[in-house]
Amino acid sequence: MDYSVILRPVLDTMTWLLPAMLLVGLLKSPWAKGHIGELLVRLFAHWQLDKHTYRRLHNVTLNTPDGTTQIDHVFLSPYGIFVLETKNMSGWIFGSEKQAQWTQKFYKRTFKFQNPLRQNYKHLKALEATLGVNPEHLHSVITFVGGSSFKTEVPANVTQGIGFIRYIQSFQQPVFSAAEVDAMLHALQTGRRAPSLATQREHVQNLKRRSDPTAERQCPKCGSALLIRTVKSGAKAGSQFWGCSGFPRCRTVQNL
Repeated sequence: MDYSVILRPVLDTMTWLLPAMLLVGLLKSPWAKGHIGELLVRLFAHWQLDKHTYRRLHNVTLNTPDGTTQIDHVFLSPYGIFVLETKNMSGWIFGSEKQAQWTQKFYKRTFKFQNPLRQNYKHLKALEATLGVNPEHLHSVITFVGGSSFKTEVPANVTQGIGFIRYIQSFQQPVFSAAEVDAMLHALQTGRRAPSLATQREHVQNLKRRSDPTAERQCPKCGSALLIRTVKSGAKAGSQFWGCSGFPRCRTVQNL
């Protein structure tokens, strides 16, 4: 019996089915979803925000005292600096401004993720240090793409889809001159880390190190090593924290 007659249709099907399955799996990965979300925001901004008024940089990696921080989008304008964090998520979103973690509910599954407002706060502080600007002129903006819906009340700067465009355009009071915007754009272009695979790998390593409570850390004020110390008395006796090895000359402390 000639089995090739039976096997040929199966093999022909597999030649396109396997690549299709791999592609679907890749598109569902967090890495791909993140990049797709950022690409959508780029397209929205390209269509809706005047490029001469709103100067933009994407995927900006800046040095910080504890490593690096990576910003999805920065829009520099006479009306302020807008720092945009993108979330490509579906399902129901629950969270408030003060919660450390927000919740995504997708069908019967529930996932926790970092409050994006807190996540973006570090981005704002890095930009403030790099540009030396008044923090009042730095604006945090969060946008959710991917068909999610908010099930709790969120601040005005947490938006969906192209809602971030309306939020950015709601600022109409000039605070920077055109020359100042150009100077800040140049400062970011020269001060950012090169957008490369090496930069991305180093940033991922920094994230892993910061999430490891036992990893070595450096004091952001004096550069000495931070050590894990234990509270010996009081209401918090027994709890641990990071303390500068330069104590008492340096009194920097961080939560463990």
